[in-house]
Amino acid sequence: MALDFLILYEHTVREYESDLLLKLELERRGYSVEIRQLLDPKYLRLFRRDKPEVLVASCMYDNEAINSHVYNNIGRCNKIVNLHWEQMLSDTQEEGDWFNMNGNAKKCVQTCWGKRTALRLQAHGMEAKNTPVTGAVMMDFLRPEFTGYFLDKQALCEKFGLDPAKKLHLYISSFGYASMNDDEVAELSRMAGTDFTGFARTNRVSMTQTLDWFDRYLAEHPEVELVYRRHPSEWNSPALEELARKRPNFHVIFADSVKQWIVAADSISIWMSTAIAEVYMAGKSCHILRPVPIEHEYDPVIYKGARYVTTYEEFTAAMAENDPPFPIEREVIEGYFDPSPIPAYRRMADLLEDVYKNPPRDEPMGEGFKPHFNLLKFCALAGVHFLYRRGWEPRRVFGFCPPLANFAQRIYGYVDKAHVTPEQVAAMTDRIRPYVR
Repeated sequence: MALDFLILYEHTVREYESDLLLKLELERRGYSVEIRQLLDPKYLRLFRRDKPEVLVASCMYDNEAINSHVYNNIGRCNKIVNLHWEQMLSDTQEEGDWFNMNGNAKKCVQTCWGKRTALRLQAHGMEAKNTPVTGAVMMDFLRPEFTGYFLDKQALCEKFGLDPAKKLHLYISSFGYASMNDDEVAELSRMAGTDFTGFARTNRVSMTQTLDWFDRYLAEHPEVELVYRRHPSEWNSPALEELARKRPNFHVIFADSVKQWIVAADSISIWMSTAIAEVYMAGKSCHILRPVPIEHEYDPVIYKGARYVTTYEEFTAAMAENDPPFPIEREVIEGYFDPSPIPAYRRMADLLEDVYKNPPRDEPMGEGFKPHFNLLKFCALAGVHFLYRRGWEPRRVFGFCPPLANFAQRIYGYVDKAHVTPEQVAAMTDRIRPYVR
């Protein structure tokens, strides 16, 4: 029996929880659904007996993405819905070609979290029928309907050895470039074709000054527990380690989701993370700490015109506020994250049902698209997964051939990072299912 929906994900932390929520809702409606990672081995059954009616993608920017994510996973299919995970962009990105879809990607259904994104895509040549506004599924976990899904402050503090009687302040960091040395920044710049030298400097200066603010503040306020939620790319930071040693009420914690910490925190500050939308959806406020300006081409456009904290004196005053106003205007943030009495996962499921039941809205694999099957990738993924199941690292297996070892090890690393065990899936399913009704 053919599969109704195949959902493909790229980043586990970013996507899997939301994909699972959507899967459970579709199954509640009687549909068959599978979730697979983009680098999972290609199964021939998905080209034949289990070929899905609708392919739900994580990203879909051009013809190559259609070929790689759709054709090489299930063959021909014109019912392609993109969950479109990258919608918080800088002004430069909003104006450029890449994030406004190219080629036949304009003929896929590109879901939009808010009206501003839909209007942007339409201004760049997409039709309204292919830019439906659904809201953002990942924000549903912060809705009142999901009360009880996250730990409260008491339980979370006890879990991480923090004092629940103290004020819990959360800082959401985005200093990914601060941990890179000059050679790494230069290499990234070469790979991306963009010079990140200036932005890396902004990262370092901003991080240094922000940590100085925290050092001074925590010395004066032992009644505050400050949790520094580092960026995934922020690692090997001597500055963070030093401050954690110096101030017992400064904690660098990456475990648990940022939503969990937002829900539990008494107060929140942020630099340029798109998690500011989650703060808003959780019904909380925050302060945007900007010791130095950020180059506009990297700053998410949602921050344009926001209220910033730019000095230590402003920071201490902000920390004393009990109920600060949200630093971004309501019409701006709700323009990017559409508010609705109906949860986004149900709106998304309604859309997928409509796509499933009706003829294709367009023909992404029609004129202008030339399919090609990537046999090398098919074989490489099969081989790497064979090694992964046995715990055999390619750098050891293929040590006699460094180019092959490096190529296979890189894929192996991606597979390992995205892997979700059956036990983890079962635990997440049990946690989410009570809220799907």
